[in-house]
Amino acid sequence: MNAEQLKKTLIASQYAELVLGLHQKDLDADYAVDQFQLSLSTAQIYQRVQDSIAEIEDEARWMQAIRVLRTRLMFRWIWQDANQQTDVMSLTRELSDFADACICAAKAFALGPLILKYGEPISYSGKVQNLIVVAMGKLGAQELNLSSDIDLIFAFDEQGETNGRKSIDVQQFCILWGQKLIYLLDQITADGFVFRVDMRLRPWGDGSALAISHVALEKYLSQHGREWERYAWIKARIVTGGEEGEALLKMTRPFVFRKYVDYTAFEAMREMKTMIEREVVRRHITDDIKLGAGGIREVEFIVQVFQLIYGGSKLELQDRQCLLSLKHLGEVGLLDEQAVIDLEDAYLFLRRVEHAIQALNDQQTQSLPTEPDLQQRMIHTLGFDSWDAFLAVLNLKREKVIYQFEHVIKEKALDSPTTTFSQLEVQLDEILDEPSKNLVKEFWFGHAIKKLPAKAVQRLKEFWPHLIGAVLQSDKPQIALMRLMPLVESVMRRTVYLVMLIESKGALQRLVKMATVSPWICEELTHYPVLLDEFLSMDFELPKRRDLEDSLRQQLLRIEIDQVEDLMRVLRLFKKSNVLTVAASDVLAESPLMKVSDALTDIAEVSVIATLNLAYQTVVKRHGYPVTPEGQRCSLQQMGFVVVGYGKVGGIELGYGSDLDLVFMHNLDEQADTDGHKQISGFEFAMRVAQKFMSFMTTQTLDGRVYEVDTRLRPSGEAGLLVTSMRAFEQYQLKSAWVWEHQALVRARSIAGETSLREKFEQLRCDILTMPRDEQRVRQEVLNMRQKMKDHLGSSKEQKKHGIFHLKQDAGGIVDIEFMAQYVVLAWSGTNHDLAHYSDNVRILEDAAKANCLSSEDASALIQAYLRERAESHLLALANQSMQVNAMEWHDTRVIVCKLWQRLIDPTADVVVGCE
Repeated sequence: MNAEQLKKTLIASQYAELVLGLHQKDLDADYAVDQFQLSLSTAQIYQRVQDSIAEIEDEARWMQAIRVLRTRLMFRWIWQDANQQTDVMSLTRELSDFADACICAAKAFALGPLILKYGEPISYSGKVQNLIVVAMGKLGAQELNLSSDIDLIFAFDEQGETNGRKSIDVQQFCILWGQKLIYLLDQITADGFVFRVDMRLRPWGDGSALAISHVALEKYLSQHGREWERYAWIKARIVTGGEEGEALLKMTRPFVFRKYVDYTAFEAMREMKTMIEREVVRRHITDDIKLGAGGIREVEFIVQVFQLIYGGSKLELQDRQCLLSLKHLGEVGLLDEQAVIDLEDAYLFLRRVEHAIQALNDQQTQSLPTEPDLQQRMIHTLGFDSWDAFLAVLNLKREKVIYQFEHVIKEKALDSPTTTFSQLEVQLDEILDEPSKNLVKEFWFGHAIKKLPAKAVQRLKEFWPHLIGAVLQSDKPQIALMRLMPLVESVMRRTVYLVMLIESKGALQRLVKMATVSPWICEELTHYPVLLDEFLSMDFELPKRRDLEDSLRQQLLRIEIDQVEDLMRVLRLFKKSNVLTVAASDVLAESPLMKVSDALTDIAEVSVIATLNLAYQTVVKRHGYPVTPEGQRCSLQQMGFVVVGYGKVGGIELGYGSDLDLVFMHNLDEQADTDGHKQISGFEFAMRVAQKFMSFMTTQTLDGRVYEVDTRLRPSGEAGLLVTSMRAFEQYQLKSAWVWEHQALVRARSIAGETSLREKFEQLRCDILTMPRDEQRVRQEVLNMRQKMKDHLGSSKEQKKHGIFHLKQDAGGIVDIEFMAQYVVLAWSGTNHDLAHYSDNVRILEDAAKANCLSSEDASALIQAYLRERAESHLLALANQSMQVNAMEWHDTRVIVCKLWQRLIDPTADVVVGCE
């Protein structure tokens, strides 16, 4: 070995002296191969670990071999550090790679005996389960220091059981697996240890189960995850676990990085810093270069607070490594250039000092030594002439960190409105009527406020001037305030929302604008405050079908099929949050009506498809799979089941308050039994799928329901079976259905289920609609049905006398146009099959013009009238108002519709009277 370099190494580390005495022959050989100055790649480190334990089956020998390797590598790293043949980043990366390789090796070694005893761990879905090892802290960030312990969390993907003669559940298997991994690395033997393993960062900490399922971890983070855990999970990294591990890590990202700008991170940081400061004083460790003032932890805190605040929207800030994230903070302008330079310089120096401290005796400590001999060793390694000279530089670096920390983390005063509180109160008083003034007074002096914690009251007082300022700028201040008061009351205990609205002035202004337009939106947010998360982060673009599918699939993927309440909650919030997004886009971005309806219909379809799959899987899990009439076993892809949408969902014309008109059909062998332990007939299987679907969709809970579902359009209506076979449906439509049922079929469309069965329904629909019909009989049937609807659902004579027009049901309204479109299909598609192709009114009318069944002018006039009336119906729904409007304002539109009704359906109709 190089004598001068060896001398520096032994001065730097008493531990190195001990290692040299025990392993000089091996170290001489190591030095001869790579001379200690070459860096090791990740692959080389993994190879060294594998070579050291190759073909060793005895546990004691395995543990000895990997500990000896660790000792030799530690000597090498101390040598490099003492002789400045490496840098902080390279050294910490190699140490982290070594830890990863040891974890993987220990995991693999521990598995064999467990499988021999218990068999493989198999989930209930049939997948072999893996032990997911999540690295936290410095190992997670690949910033491990010379004597770091390693913070780990053990997880697995799905619950299940082992398949051996002695069966245990998957969780217990993974706990035993993790325990053995820890023992192999952490246990102190005559050869030392590999790594100290710390498991306290797992959910609930010490005393809780050592391994947790994906679902349980997700539930813990969403319901119990604390602010400090958000900081911890920034650095989380999957060491081993494959795709399941990466999926688990992806699941944690929304918990860590909020989609909105999260200023509450400042307060959480201050609280954590205060706790650390108290601990420093209690333990008398003010000279701790990690936890003390201006130490490593403060640099990390500065970086992490910005990560938590902005990481949800600035993805480049989600990096685990401190220095890389610090660089990104400068690039996006959150820290100025000099601050980045000072913090980076201090961090690298402090980490170098940390290595020098830990090299002394291979101890996990960051406290400066007090013994003169150890101090002398340290300054020799670090290149200082005296301890005082070292302290002078150290203190200068720490002072720069302290300055930046106080600048960033100091109490952040929320911006106050320029107008004073009292001035705003006076202005508010001028525009409120007496009932509204009383409501505001009752709010501030009511029981709800008195029961609030002091901190929440203070936040509410900070928020109130911002709210009043925004309200006073609106065109309907009293309406906006009265609609928002219930929302404020519903979220005032969740003060994070108030902070978000204070800091995001744009979000508050948008909220006020939506309140003036739509009490419905305010009510949704009030009843389901969790939707505010979506509102605060939404970009007001209409959701795309593929994004909807991906989002719901990911949300449902990690919930066990028997966790019915959790499944229903996901479905409800998926629907409500996305409908809210559409409504906000409608109000604020003025999205076109057709695109709004498309988006609302997409949300419904995606919900129906997912719900059908869940209902099918639930019944299969209990009773097994059914079979087709041909004797083939059904699957989720060939399920022999289809859901058909009628009415607005069938016509791709959903509004905000629309229910879903659905019909269920199957293609199963109704007499054959399923193949499960609790066998039922194919008929009963189909019925249970439909019933379970209805339960998922319509059960009312605190979160509301997914959709109201109306199944009365099924064969024989309410007297008929909930689900019918495709053959029975065909026979009914051909032989027993009324003309109005064929009218309804015009707006029918398969929306979920087996692809081949959906295609079969579409062909059947086309065949039925294009049957030859007597035009005069169709006209009379349509006229009779329309008159019944007017009599039962339209405005009364007294209402008409007072100038009331029911936008949907009265003459010249939406239903007239829908009936004309249906008449076109039933009367003329026998000779013009293309008329039966589409289920939506606009395209039916367009095709009627192409087929010369209507003139282009007439079709265009009807379409424009239809779109105008439907657009108004959307606005009325958002405003929670009825469909009864001022008749005079709709006179011209009604005249157009009534004239065409007269020409197509009823030549005897009086256009003038019908439109008064």
